[in-house]
Amino acid sequence: MKAAFAVLAGDGVGPEVMKAAVGMLRAVAAGHGHAFSFEEGLVGGVAIDATGEALPAETLELCRGSDAVLLGAVGGPQWDGGPVRPEQGLLAIRKDLELFANLRPIVVSPALAGRSPLRDDLVAGVDILFVRELTGGIYFGPAGRDGDRAWSTMEYSVPEVERIVRVAGDAARGRRGKVTSVDKANVLEVSRLWREVAARVMADEYPEVAYEVVLVDAMAMHLLARPRDFDVVVTANMFGDILSDEASMLPGSLGMLPSASLGEARPGLFEPVHGSAPDIAGQGVANPLGMILTAAMALRHGLGLAAEAAAVEAAVEAVLAAGHRPADLGGSAGTTELGALVAEALAPVS
Repeated sequence: MKAAFAVLAGDGVGPEVMKAAVGMLRAVAAGHGHAFSFEEGLVGGVAIDATGEALPAETLELCRGSDAVLLGAVGGPQWDGGPVRPEQGLLAIRKDLELFANLRPIVVSPALAGRSPLRDDLVAGVDILFVRELTGGIYFGPAGRDGDRAWSTMEYSVPEVERIVRVAGDAARGRRGKVTSVDKANVLEVSRLWREVAARVMADEYPEVAYEVVLVDAMAMHLLARPRDFDVVVTANMFGDILSDEASMLPGSLGMLPSASLGEARPGLFEPVHGSAPDIAGQGVANPLGMILTAAMALRHGLGLAAEAAAVEAAVEAVLAAGHRPADLGGSAGTTELGALVAEALAPVS
């Protein structure tokens, strides 16, 4: 396969972890007979410094013409309070590419079960895929201020709910066959619409998939008490933001977590969950595994290369099982070293 990656390293540790991920992708291409190309673009703070914009027009064109967009991280204290914020570049890409579905897998590695703040017997075997609606809800609804009043409005339409629930249903078919829809239908009218539409889509289009509904406050408790019970969790923008951040602590480190933002067609945007970590930038100690696993999501969800993605995930697990650890997991392996170890551990796809 020929595929073009837009590489937006961004700020802070972004360039360091991105270098490791691109190196891994080059190893995948060499070992599995693909031709991957990589073209770099500016986004975030470095783009503001160079052009005055968080997302220059050239970068946006690069993204539009790619098969997948890899993003490292944006932001840093030097841009706080300025007229242009680095995060505006990320939001602009999501809007322009119409990326409505955010996928965030929460997987507890057997080698890292002891790093979780929860007991091993609670987190061992956890494998949850959060499917978060990304372009609607309270973050994008009508908002304003009037004197001593302020308001933010949660709105969803039937088509918006239908398409995100279909993403969850499709994902469950390839996993353990269960979808949990999270809402607040006992209070919010918008959640009652969400519940009605989700139930209809699941019953009509995914009858073989087990389906349940959980209120968001109960879900916050269940993620700590019985996280192994969940497979695919689909929910609205704000609820997904909060719950996936809560669940991100189950594996023990934000540095391990990937994500993907997808639309109806290519390209998708693939970025690790961790931020720019400016306090450790340039020191060579950032954990690259979240970015490497993000690149695996680009292979699976962006290019349809499921076997290659599984090979990358297995290589990461093999490196961890061998005892190699970055600083955020209590070890001393550096960014470059870990990237090289994963590339070496890759097995050819048969």
